[in-house]
Amino acid sequence: MTQGIFITGTDTSVGKTVVAAGLVRWLAEQGRRVIGLKPVASGAGRTPAGLRNADALMLAAEGTLPLPYEMTNPWCFEPAIAPHLAAAEAGLELSVGDLVRWYERATADADVAVVEGAGGWRVPLHPEGFLSDLPERLGLGVVLVVGLRLGCLNHARLAFEAIERSGRCPVLGWIGNAIDPGFERLDGNLATLVRLLGGPPLAVLPTLAEPTPAAVAALLGRSERLRRLSSNG
Repeated sequence: MTQGIFITGTDTSVGKTVVAAGLVRWLAEQGRRVIGLKPVASGAGRTPAGLRNADALMLAAEGTLPLPYEMTNPWCFEPAIAPHLAAAEAGLELSVGDLVRWYERATADADVAVVEGAGGWRVPLHPEGFLSDLPERLGLGVVLVVGLRLGCLNHARLAFEAIERSGRCPVLGWIGNAIDPGFERLDGNLATLVRLLGGPPLAVLPTLAEPTPAAVAALLGRSERLRRLSSNG
C-alpha cells in the first residue's frame, strides 16, 4: 500500500514546493519508489504540450516513477489566483471524489507519494469543500511547513488545530523554513513553536542562497526524526 504524505503550509510562499521536492529526492535516495504530486495548481505557462506549472514540474523531476504530466498535476490553471477562483473561471467543478479517484490511479505503483497542497490547509475547492478534504478522506499523514517570519506562531497553531480537529490525518511533524533572514528572536520563536505544535521539528531549514531540492534533501538527510519517520512508513 502506498504511503501518502501531504505537505501543507502556514500560508502561501512558505517553501512548500521545495520542501516537498526535497523530500521526494531524499526518499528516492533511500531507494524508495516515490512520486511527487500536485493535484491543483494555479499560475501556469502555456507550452506546446499544454499548460505547465513550475511547482508540479519540480516535483515530477524528483520522482523515480515516470508519470504523464496530467497525472502529476491533473487540475492546472493559467492565472496565478486562488485555485477555486481559477477553476470557477474555467468552468470546472472539483469534488473530493474526483481527487480521490485521481490519487488512487496516480499512486498505484508507488511506495510513497508526496502530495503538495496549494496555499494553506483550508484552501477552498470549487464549488464547495476544501483541498484538505483529500488528505482527510484518505487519512494521509501531514507535514506542516512553517514559514519562519513574523506572524508564524499564530498561523502555525491555527493550522495545527485545524488538522488535528478533523481526527482523520496524523500530523507527522513540522518543518521550519527560514524564509525571512531578518526574522528576529529565531531561537525564541522556534522554542515557542515546539510548545505550540506538540514537539520538536523534523528539520529547520536555514535561509538558502539557492533553495533547490538537492540542497533541501541534503539538510533533511541530517534529521534523525525524519529517518525514523521514513523507516516507520
